[in-house]
Amino acid sequence: MGRLQVVGAAVADGTGHDPIDVDVTVEDGRITQLGASSDEPGERLDAGGLTMTPGLIDAHVHLGLSSPIQPQFSFQISAAEIAADIFATAGAALDAGFTTVRDTGGIDGGVVTTIAKGKVRGPRVLSCGPVQCQIGGHGYYGADWEPTELWSGHHLPGLCALSMMSGNADELRGNVREAFRRGASFLKLCVTGGVVSAHDQLTDTQFTVEEIAVAVQEAAARSTYVTVHAHNNEGIRNAVEAGARCVEHGTDLDEPTATLMATRGVALVPTFAVVERLLHDPAEVGLGESVRDRVLGVRERMTEALAAAKEAGVRIGLGSDLIGPAQDRRGEELKLRAELETPMEALVAATKTNAEILGLSDQVGVIAPGMQADLVLWNGNPLEDPKLFADPANAVLVVQAGRVVKDLR
Repeated sequence: MGRLQVVGAAVADGTGHDPIDVDVTVEDGRITQLGASSDEPGERLDAGGLTMTPGLIDAHVHLGLSSPIQPQFSFQISAAEIAADIFATAGAALDAGFTTVRDTGGIDGGVVTTIAKGKVRGPRVLSCGPVQCQIGGHGYYGADWEPTELWSGHHLPGLCALSMMSGNADELRGNVREAFRRGASFLKLCVTGGVVSAHDQLTDTQFTVEEIAVAVQEAAARSTYVTVHAHNNEGIRNAVEAGARCVEHGTDLDEPTATLMATRGVALVPTFAVVERLLHDPAEVGLGESVRDRVLGVRERMTEALAAAKEAGVRIGLGSDLIGPAQDRRGEELKLRAELETPMEALVAATKTNAEILGLSDQVGVIAPGMQADLVLWNGNPLEDPKLFADPANAVLVVQAGRVVKDLR
């Protein structure tokens, strides 16, 4: 892989410190030095006028939901087209500056290994495999008349597996073991209703504390964790009591529940970009107008939840939750968060904090000697103009583990 010296960039290292002009030296995929570059052999990259950040991390993606949603859920799209859409989305993530993503449901293990082998362009992927759902809960999109046991027959082994249904704790234990067998590196459970749901409301709770605890036990046996899809406080509290380590969305999170999360060390990953997309044009993602009614008010409540979590001291990551086609503007999530916090706080959430949540803080998330060289060079300074994060054209150069994977210079 050799030696690469990036010279002249203003470096925002992901820790929250202001950018400084410093040269970055990379050898064999890792950062070896911050400081004046040397005359040793290797590629020298002039980055004057550009801003360097760590490779961005999206902690809530759905690569397996890259096709129009309703046609995919009703099985009108071929496996070949679904695969093409998945891999196009993976490449678009790199082009938007995201070198690592956490897939929170929809892909099977073959997608992860295909990208890791370099057969298609894409970020480093951590995946839960299929989401774990209770019978008839969020994540089930079969027809009303279709027997539940037929649902898993719609999986495309090695490619696409949206969710698995459990009727009790024993069935859940079997399903999470199957998810791990198929390559999951963590688990995700749906413990409340959802916005894009067919059979529930946001106020519904799903799975009991005892059932969630079974998944936590199985995850702990493999030195990993459970995150939960949760919109309401009762569902969040059930998950925290059972030992979950992360909450996705958290739309109606209140101050007492946020304090409980902080006390137990449970992280939060808000998801604003998908809300904006569904409010703007549900048809763009392949959904009907009825979903707009379900999402009304979610943006405002999620904003209040973010403030409550910050006040309580919860570790807060960043996730886009984009679904359907056209997932190329993944950086919209940073722009939206920058409007609610500061651009620097959004960057830290998408780098250092997300790496901690994903269990990768010893590998990625900051620019420091010994870390993997996941780097993005931005045209301009997105900390002064966070709209730059939202346009992939502004990520003029992307480096993943020391390899240049995008170069628009």
